[in-house]
Amino acid sequence: MSSALPPASPPGGIESRYAWMRLMVSLALVTIGNVGMYAASIVLPSIQAEFDVSRGDASLPYAATMLGFGIGGILMGRLADRFGVFVPVVLGSVGVSMGLALASMADTLMTFNLVHGLVIGLLGSSALFSPLVADASLWFTRRRGMAVAICMCGNYLAGAVWPPVMQHFVAQVGWRHTYMGIGVFCLATLLPLALCIRRKPPSAEAPLPDTGKAPARSARTASGDRPLGLSPSTAIVLLCIAGVGCCVAMAMPQVQIVAYCGDLGYGATNGANMLSLMLTMGIVSRLVSGWISDRIGGLRTLLLGSILQGLALWLYLFNQGLLPLYIISALFGLFQGGIVPAYAVIVREHFPAQGTGVRVGVVLMATLAGMALGGWMSGWIYDMTLSYWAAFANGIAWNLLNAAIVLFLIFKGRGRLTRLRRQMA
Repeated sequence: MSSALPPASPPGGIESRYAWMRLMVSLALVTIGNVGMYAASIVLPSIQAEFDVSRGDASLPYAATMLGFGIGGILMGRLADRFGVFVPVVLGSVGVSMGLALASMADTLMTFNLVHGLVIGLLGSSALFSPLVADASLWFTRRRGMAVAICMCGNYLAGAVWPPVMQHFVAQVGWRHTYMGIGVFCLATLLPLALCIRRKPPSAEAPLPDTGKAPARSARTASGDRPLGLSPSTAIVLLCIAGVGCCVAMAMPQVQIVAYCGDLGYGATNGANMLSLMLTMGIVSRLVSGWISDRIGGLRTLLLGSILQGLALWLYLFNQGLLPLYIISALFGLFQGGIVPAYAVIVREHFPAQGTGVRVGVVLMATLAGMALGGWMSGWIYDMTLSYWAAFANGIAWNLLNAAIVLFLIFKGRGRLTRLRRQMA
């Protein structure tokens, strides 16, 4: 009788209580450590005034941070693949803390830029995102999509929690003391949390839980040499192009909504509130999309998010009233929040477990590049046309590129899976 029962998860193994505890620790690490992604934009007015520079120059620290964050994600992913996630997390904890402290002492804007790019972005926050997302995917099978989504929510939680906290202290004691104080806080909290995730993940190729989806997933695992019926490099390149496409579209409202509301006469406050609403709904979206991806897979979840995101961008084209813009911004956040986590799920579903950290880092860097390109491109199109209509239309075009690639991968992967099932029969 006992032999007929499905095997229980071993203590500390996949889908175990320890795996969930570890996931909560990862969520806390991402939430605290990703302060580096938002710090430069929060103190932008203070930096502009202190160094007496233009608004564009004062925006460079944010750009430097994002660039370092993207490149660092790949490097830290490689470290995680080789030594486990504990090593990059410790490095990132020290990097964020030391970077904030060094930035607080910067006497020139150039120094401030370099610290943000090389220390806070490259060595710091990057190690507290991509490697942790990849690690979460290794500890779950049936609930992998939800686990990845929960871990990635830390990035949005950081965007919701840190701005008001930092703004309060900047107003009270100035940006330099604020940076130093948060640096000390990060060191005091991140390193103890890192000690909770020293254990390496169990064998990634361990038997999957007994569910109705086990045969299909086993077939996908067996096709690791030809993920989605393509060579691994071709599949990753296509996922990266898709990531750029969806995030160019995603960046249009996220980066330009405040300026757009100002142009329409609604003021920057309404634009900031719309952005906050968008990010809040993004947290909900990530959790719901994680639940969906556990049932229909990462690729189909990505396609669903892409279609819905395109619909929200289309609604922006024809609605300029204040209430409609709030509603559409909420919908946009609800539709787009689950798109980026789907890429990590896809990598884990269709590629071998070995090298997950690097692959996730590469694909997430592509999404960050798309965000950077989309933010700049939308502003450039506005400068050329003096209208955001063309910028929204440009976002829709990039979104269509994303949907087309995802459809191709779905059909390509379906054909490969059918042939594998025939061979295994």
